[in-house]
Amino acid sequence: MDKNIRNAAIIAHVDHGKTTLVDAMLWQSGLFRDNQQVRERVMDSMDLEREKGITIMAKNTSIVYGGVKINIVDTPGHADFGGEVERTLTMVDGVLLLVDAAEGPLPQTRFVLQKALALRLPVICIINKIDRPDRRPAEVLNEIYDLFIDLDAEEAQLEFPVFYTNAKAGVAVRSLEEAERGLGKDLEPLFKAMVEYIPEPPGDPRKPSQFLVTSLDWSDYVGRLAIGPLRRGTLKVGDEVALMKNGEIFLKSPLKTIYTYDGLKRVETREARQGDILSLGGLPDAFIGDTICDAEAPEALPPVVVDEPTLTMEFAVNSSPLAGKEGAILTSRKIKERLEKEALFNVSIRVSGGGVPDAESYQVGARGELQLAVLVETMRRESFELTLGAPRIVVREVDGVLSEPLELCVIDVPEEYVGVVTEKMSARRGQILKLSNHGQGRARLEVKIPTRGLIGYRGQFLTDTRGTGLFNSLNIGHIPHQGPIRGRSNGALISDRKGVAVTYALYHLQPRGFIFISPGDPVYPGLVIGENSRPEDIWVNPCKEKKLTNIRASGTDEALRLTPPRRFSLEDAISYMREDEVLEVTPKSVRLRKRKMTPN
Repeated sequence: MDKNIRNAAIIAHVDHGKTTLVDAMLWQSGLFRDNQQVRERVMDSMDLEREKGITIMAKNTSIVYGGVKINIVDTPGHADFGGEVERTLTMVDGVLLLVDAAEGPLPQTRFVLQKALALRLPVICIINKIDRPDRRPAEVLNEIYDLFIDLDAEEAQLEFPVFYTNAKAGVAVRSLEEAERGLGKDLEPLFKAMVEYIPEPPGDPRKPSQFLVTSLDWSDYVGRLAIGPLRRGTLKVGDEVALMKNGEIFLKSPLKTIYTYDGLKRVETREARQGDILSLGGLPDAFIGDTICDAEAPEALPPVVVDEPTLTMEFAVNSSPLAGKEGAILTSRKIKERLEKEALFNVSIRVSGGGVPDAESYQVGARGELQLAVLVETMRRESFELTLGAPRIVVREVDGVLSEPLELCVIDVPEEYVGVVTEKMSARRGQILKLSNHGQGRARLEVKIPTRGLIGYRGQFLTDTRGTGLFNSLNIGHIPHQGPIRGRSNGALISDRKGVAVTYALYHLQPRGFIFISPGDPVYPGLVIGENSRPEDIWVNPCKEKKLTNIRASGTDEALRLTPPRRFSLEDAISYMREDEVLEVTPKSVRLRKRKMTPN
């Protein structure tokens, strides 16, 4: 049976077309009926994934081609969810590396390829979006070879097959000439290559069983499900198995259920043999990195190892005067339970105690601001109310020197914005490594910069480039602490009283800077209602009403026209706040306020 199985992961930078390609594979494998209603990006099952247009959690599916079952894992492309990619690569025996035909290899391409090469996984290279008018496939292929060489790939790893695809149309061809002439019909050449180039799973089905837990799921019928590859042997329902943690037997228990994957569905089976990707039920204590094996001959597999977090953020109960008015879950105990549950399912999240003196709080470590924002957004949709501190970098000692995380940024902007981007990056301790021009009036910069310098910069970058710039970053190690970095240069307009904002007051505050609230919004002391045009903070009265007089004349009354307020998304607000500010997050609102809620 293991000869008829292939396990592959699709890896790429964000928005290079992984999920779209999986969609096309599922359609062409005959999984759906011709007249079946199927939404686009069917693998993106979470609401947040569909709203943001990104993959957050790795997903399993399978297709059958020529009698061979191909298990496919769709992985996230954003650097913040690199932990998902790292654990996914331990499940598979080969990877499909997707690269955009115009953008070429970007930071996350380097990250995922480096992990795949370190595990000695064979690579099938796919240059996608070959229909783009600004495509440059020959140059991109050269850049891919350069990347392999830069990552110290062995000679055998450089002998990879190359395909040119249009994932949206479901077409793959082997040569650039075929792609230019539009000769492709379907994904048949790619299916054939997956069977030919990706090896069958290693291991012996006759030896005692070994199963590595690489992911967790939940079933309302059997509880927690342990997902992963069966590395060796055979598993049957009712078998006595041992759950091993850190090389030691944690417990022995009979196996209650076994599921395999058929397309997008889990299918219950009585027996599974070596090589397949399974879901096992009946072991509620199983965790990512554990080994499930034969109870008579227990032998642990190497655990899943992922990179450590680079940022931490403080999570605490909502302590504002408006607490409890919009959410239902308010206590620190519930917050702690929810964060610990997240740490169980998300290998790159770390949770620890400690925090502010006026409330019990927890430090949550993650890979980046987006990963933290996704966690907070998920919690607020579950009716939590939270107070969040500003993101902070995780510093550590390297060879006796205090060091901070270092990022490699690849920035793609129109040529007229190169000057302003260079100036801002230099002010944040950035070091420009490379400046190149691929034509089309756009330039690409490669910059090394401390992670601390990027906190709060992404929103500023979009403003500086009028929304036309592309910004990507990747953690590449640590650097000795670089000293102070200038953060937000503008101060805040802060409410000095409790009440409701009125048009008259906001109209007269407009000349001082940008306003964040609208008439009728509730305010309280310490709430940040706007951005000052100068560096200092100012306490203001947004509830001030016009004094009434006995005189009424059309010439003396002012026409009160307000500029539309600047509204923050959750990610924007997390990036924007300073060390002396916190974020109040409820199911309906995101409010920025000062830690100290009085002027004195």
